[in-house]
Amino acid sequence: MTVPPEELELAAAFPTADRDRWREMVKGVLRKSGAASEDTPLDEIEGLLTRDSYDGVPIAALYTRDDAPPGRPGLAPCVREVRPDGEGIAGWDVRQRHAHPDPAVTREAILADLENGATSVWLRLGEGGLPVAALPEALRGVLLDLAPVVLDAGASAGEAAEAFLALVAERGNAAAASGNLGADPLGLAARTGTPGSLDEAAALAVRCVREFPRLRAVVADGTPYHDAGGGDADELGAAVAAGVAYLRALTGAGLSVDEAFGQIEFRLAVNADQFSSIAKLRAARRLWARVAEVSGAAEGTVARVHAVTSSAMMTRRDPWVNMLRTTIATFAAGVGGADAVTVQPFDARLGLPDGFARRIARNTQTLLLEESSLARVVDPAGGSWYAESLTEGLAQAAWAWFTEIERAGGLAAALDSGLVARRLAATWERRREDIARRKAPLTGVSEFPDLAETPPRRDPAPPAPGGGLPVVTYAQDFEALRDRSDAHAEAAGARPKVFLATLGPIAVHTARASFAANLFQAGGIETVTGAPEEFGTSGAAVACICSSDALYEERAADAARVLREAGAVKVWLAGKGTYEGVDDRVHAGCDAIEVLETTLRDLGVNE
Repeated sequence: MTVPPEELELAAAFPTADRDRWREMVKGVLRKSGAASEDTPLDEIEGLLTRDSYDGVPIAALYTRDDAPPGRPGLAPCVREVRPDGEGIAGWDVRQRHAHPDPAVTREAILADLENGATSVWLRLGEGGLPVAALPEALRGVLLDLAPVVLDAGASAGEAAEAFLALVAERGNAAAASGNLGADPLGLAARTGTPGSLDEAAALAVRCVREFPRLRAVVADGTPYHDAGGGDADELGAAVAAGVAYLRALTGAGLSVDEAFGQIEFRLAVNADQFSSIAKLRAARRLWARVAEVSGAAEGTVARVHAVTSSAMMTRRDPWVNMLRTTIATFAAGVGGADAVTVQPFDARLGLPDGFARRIARNTQTLLLEESSLARVVDPAGGSWYAESLTEGLAQAAWAWFTEIERAGGLAAALDSGLVARRLAATWERRREDIARRKAPLTGVSEFPDLAETPPRRDPAPPAPGGGLPVVTYAQDFEALRDRSDAHAEAAGARPKVFLATLGPIAVHTARASFAANLFQAGGIETVTGAPEEFGTSGAAVACICSSDALYEERAADAARVLREAGAVKVWLAGKGTYEGVDDRVHAGCDAIEVLETTLRDLGVNE
């Protein structure tokens, strides 16, 4: 279509956009909010809007073509991945996880998955999963030359590998069987405190190279560090350190550098922060390409990455929202170029998933692959100045952490000395504070909770081995408060209750009343609303005054007096002002966990 000349003239009449013009406009907005003044220099404006990730990577408000321009897809440093066919239409491996201890149930679930969109199987064996001896029964009917199988057996890795290799040999699939035997001795140390054998892992890798050419033997699993509360750079640095330790062990056992690289697969978590997850997978390839370069590996050696939707982000409360979280995470995994993706069922925190939950998990991937055509685009994030810059910053931060681990003697030594645990704990505390203050909101938990929900019931999952790094979930503090409320409601016949004392007409008080109700309900505390004079008949012992700042100046002190005289043991106020008779305030950015714990104590709800 030809653009009329008059329209071109109209466009030419506007001034050319540049960074300083943008800064001037932003400064005007920041002046109105009080974040900037007339004297604030333009070159400081962007700094007022820049924040750091949990890894210390600056996240700016504006990116331009000057920020980390992309390289060509498929070439070093391998950030921009391309599938082997050069068009990206092959998609990724849809990998479903199974951990049911009953082999008959597991077999049925595996076959259902493979017949309905899954392309590979991930089996949890040994402690916390299927007995190793039941492996042949669980895989009966599975075509091992078509469906890759990935094992995850922890301390039983050697036993499980032998059982699987025997099954492959028995069926005559040695040349065609693919997947991964799942040896991860350093990941075992991270999870349990007891390392596995590097020599055993190396021996399995040698055997795969010699006898099972399509099988890998080793996984460098970053998820234990993510599950302990670590940030993206924490996870990447530790995973690369594990990968380097495995390279040393495998080449020491007689494999060539290229053979050793070919035996290692990475496993990384992706969560609902889609851009950080995209950058994480792209940075992982950049980091491993650098390791390959200095190790003398063949040009074009690329990390194989298995992305798993985050366990830490999953919630027990309002678990249906987990479907949204995992969808965003899966989208990020696809855009980031994951080779295999596992979507955890939405009910994963409740126990063993049922058929419906597994179906939703695999269909999440099918929708993105087939209906959204995500896999038909070469490197969808490529060229995004934000994604490219975030990838580079994350890669630099992760490499710095990796080199710190190496200086400490390697990952095994860093785990033994507590270096890794201390770093993860520091990152978790920063994130935990943001969650407590609802700066990192959790829908259905810290925001918009449903006190009347009835979560689905599931059979309990076998307990996973512990003893190593802690395992945290982002919702754990709020969910613990909800558990206290539930226990109180069961014992007393009613939930703890806070009275919202509203002042003025609905249009004046509704915003702060809604805010306060949302906050208290996040701790399992029921709220009732009315005028201060109605407190005595509400059945509550704690009150929160809700209205506008203007009405607070006129009526807050009187309202607090009325509430005290009616028996209120604590009077909160929704806002930031200080008024006679008010004990404390709730407001955006306050420590919601502290407020809720205090309120539960005031209401006589014990831990």
